[in-house]
Amino acid sequence: MKKWSEEVWELAAPTYGKIIEHPFITELSAGSLPQEKFRFYLRQDALYLENYARILSHIASRLPDKEHVTSFINFASAGIVVEKELHASFLGGEIPPVSEISPSCLLYSSVLQSFATAPVEVEAAAILPCFWVYNRVGKEILSMQTGDGNPYSRWIGTYADEGFTASTFRAVEICDALAHGTGKATRERMTDAFLLCTKMEWMFWDSAWEMEKWKI
Repeated sequence: MKKWSEEVWELAAPTYGKIIEHPFITELSAGSLPQEKFRFYLRQDALYLENYARILSHIASRLPDKEHVTSFINFASAGIVVEKELHASFLGGEIPPVSEISPSCLLYSSVLQSFATAPVEVEAAAILPCFWVYNRVGKEILSMQTGDGNPYSRWIGTYADEGFTASTFRAVEICDALAHGTGKATRERMTDAFLLCTKMEWMFWDSAWEMEKWKI
């Protein structure tokens, strides 16, 4: 019998394929992504991760298993550290004002917040694409690097390294345990949440590529 994570990744594969083929990702991999697009992405990512860390902490407060609680607390604190390091490297430590949030960044953050009143299994499934997609993208890009000249190599390395990979595997493991311990209806809601937030990952990359602005 397949694990929940195996089933849901198969369902998400078409969306992931579109992510890995997106011009933001292909040019990031080639080192040819315009710096202004990358800076736009990082500024939005800073706003997104601030909210994401709070959501991870909220999930930790709801989980019944103490080991799962510890893992999610660690995810939240590690995410803050990574955010600060990357933004110090590429943005000089500058923190963008909330007024700069893009429509897609606000939408993704709002979607995640909307799961706060759902069963904790569903809320946990919603945050999983941010781990899993980033780790897969980082590893795939890293495998295509042929030299030391990519200006985005530090970003690539952050999401492909052993530490983030271990966190990703742990997040997947916890979601599988939650799925195993709940009923069919909740598992289906977990799947829906995961697939929706995987689509939001594509929208986030696309927003950065387009340097998305409010139309009004």
